[in-house]
Formats: sequence, C-alpha cells, structure tokens
Amino acid sequence: MRFTTYTKYRKSWLDALNLEGLMEMLSDFLLDGGFAGGPHFHPYWGWSGLEDTGSLDALKQALLRALVESGQLTPEMVEELRGDGPGNPEVQQEIADLLDELVQKMIEEGYITLTGEPSGSAGSTGDATGAGHVDDAREAARTVNFNLTSRGLDFLGYRALRNLLGSMGKSSIGAHETREYATGVESDAGSKPYEFGDTLNLDIPETLKKTIAREGLPPPGSEVALALDYKDLMVHQTDYRSSCATVIMLDVSHSMILYGEDRFSPAKKVALALSHLIRTEFPGDSLRVVTFGDRAREIPLGELPKAQVGPFHTNTAEGLEVARRILTTQKKDMRQIIMITDGKPTAITLKRGRVYKNSGGLDRDILRATYREVAACRRSGIPINTFMLADDPYLVRFVREVAKIARGKAYFTSTMTLGQHIVMDFLRKRRAA
Repeated sequence: MRFTTYTKYRKSWLDALNLEGLMEMLSDFLLDGGFAGGPHFHPYWGWSGLEDTGSLDALKQALLRALVESGQLTPEMVEELRGDGPGNPEVQQEIADLLDELVQKMIEEGYITLTGEPSGSAGSTGDATGAGHVDDAREAARTVNFNLTSRGLDFLGYRALRNLLGSMGKSSIGAHETREYATGVESDAGSKPYEFGDTLNLDIPETLKKTIAREGLPPPGSEVALALDYKDLMVHQTDYRSSCATVIMLDVSHSMILYGEDRFSPAKKVALALSHLIRTEFPGDSLRVVTFGDRAREIPLGELPKAQVGPFHTNTAEGLEVARRILTTQKKDMRQIIMITDGKPTAITLKRGRVYKNSGGLDRDILRATYREVAACRRSGIPINTFMLADDPYLVRFVREVAKIARGKAYFTSTMTLGQHIVMDFLRKRRAA
C-alpha cells in the first residue's frame, strides 16, 4: 500500500512578489549593454563604462534596489541593508535566499538564461548585504553572466508599448486598413469575379451559385459533378492593408551617455516597443535596426539589449547608406528611416575603410558626404524622420536640412517624450496609407 505524506505549506516571499512588476522596474538595467571596450577616460567628462551590467551579481544588486524602492522588504531587512540592524545572520541569509529564488523564477519563466555558471552552488549570493568580507559565493556570482531571452525581450517591448500608449491616453491599437480593395486572406468585404493575378481565395458559395445559375442543378441521385467554368470563379474581396519597411538608426556615439543623462536606453525601449507593435498589429511590416558610431552596422533585434555606446564619433552618412541598402531590398508599399541621434555628424568612411573624424564644429567634407547620402535616400523614395535629442542651434539647422532634402520630418524631443513621438508618427503613417 502506497502512502502520501502531506506537509504544511509554508508561504514564501516569492508568492507575494510581483515578478512582472520587478521586470519592468529593471528594464533600464536589463537594456544597459555597458560601454564598448570597457572603462574609458574622457579628458572633459571623466570615466565611462565602470559599471558591471552583465553579471549575475549585478542582476541581484539591481533586484535588491528594486525591492527596496518598491517597499517589498520587511523593516528588519531594510535596517540590515542600511547597516542599522544588529547584524542578524538569519535576516541576511533570508535576503540572499530571496534573491536566489527571484533569479531562479526569472529563469523558470523564461525571461533570462545564465552562461558560465560554475559547478556546485556557487551561483548563490551568500551575504547579500555586502557587509564583512566578500565570500567565495559572491565572487563566483561575478563570473556568471545573464542574458535576456526572446520572451524577456518581448515582455519588455510589450510593457514599453503599453506605457507609451497609456501616456498618450490610448488603451489599445487596432489594425489600420486602406480605402483600396484586394484579394487577400481575410473575408471582411464582398466577392468579385476572379481575374488573373488575384489571390485564389475562393468564395465557394458564390462560385457554386454562379455555376448552378448557368447549368442548373444535376438530377437527384446523379453522380455527375458540377462543371465549373473559369468565369464562375468568385474570390473574396478584402480591405487592402499596406505594408511598411522601417529601419531604426540608433546613435551609439559617446555623447549618448554623457552630460549626466542616459539617452541610449530610452532609444532601445522605443525600438522594442515598435517591434512589439509591428509583430502584433502589423505582421506584414518589417523592422530592422542599424547602429552608427565610427562605423555603421545592422544588428539583430535579439542583440539590442547588449548593444553598446562607446568612445565613438557619429558616422551618420554610413548609417544612412546601410539603412538605404536594407530598404531597397524590401518589397513593401512604404519604406522609411527613423534616425535617433543627439549630435552632429563627425565622421565619414573613406576609401579602403579608413574613417575620417572631426568633432570640432560642422566639418564641410563630412556634411557634404552626409547630405549626399540623404539625397540618395530621397531618390530611392525613402523618407528620413529624424528625432534629435538636443536642441543646439547648429543641430537644428542640420536636422532641418536633412528633413528638407529627404522630404521627411524633424522632431526635437527629449528622452521622456521620444517614444510617444515615434509611435504616434508611425501610427499616423499607417492610418494614412
């Protein structure tokens, strides 16, 4: 005879915590890819890239800050963290266990994965307060890195989009149709006779009706099939939904994190929000990402969280060239470039891959090369919408000239309103299509 042993359920801290709320609070940390090339000293602005943004220990410290800020710790825990407590090892261990459980829950929910995990239980934190010596467990946690999964990335995109729509007073978005008709997959309009080139999305009842009207019904019990004729064919006529190919250009020059403000993480959030919007509401659209610093390159959306600002100049011309090459291969009704930057172009790529740089003022050669690429985008029918995160007079002149040449738009915004401007501009175009 088999016996089942029941034990009393002990409620854990994890049951009372809102993991999704913590993920949202951690969004800036999770999207901080660090500084390319490691610590860098600038003669005017000091050090950059000193922060640890990718290790398991850094994740736990970020979780701890989020728990404190959200008021989800007991007074005893808070006192212990502040150093005002009696140094109770049981409370310290309780905090460490909570952090370990949170990380494990994030893994089980599919938000993150760990790489470089050492054997044994070295991934656990030990003394989470940082009081006393740093033990072997915490040292080991610094050798373990975490990575966002596609599910974690999609969750951050969903939350970013929801927050943007909430700030604009909108609760949801619907699909946007045009005034034109076509033979698509969805049957939300009438039928029409089939013409060569139409999608063979047959309206079977209407097709049979035309055949019967032409030939009449076969005798009862007859096995003679209806003889369909080409002119009997009727297809569903649906609202034609246009498609749009978009390339987001993200400035990764040093200035995006200087002046005491992180402008790069909000730009990443906008890209994630737009990606989620396109995937869920406009599946026929496409979104690609190009980063531009000293050089420009396309990065997969999955690598966006790890994208890094570095000690780079701003090669706007090459960024536009890469974006234009991508868009010319896209067979879409509309194509556009969304450029997010905070400074003037300060670099161009010369023959044989050499990069000419000049950060002192508006260099004529660099401007000429940049405007030449802007004009090439216009000839290809690709508008450039520039979102400038600064408002210096010379930048205003530059951005307006780009908008004039490319027949695009210029927005002078801040990190607080960047997402609203971009999402509203995208939706406005989709409605007008």
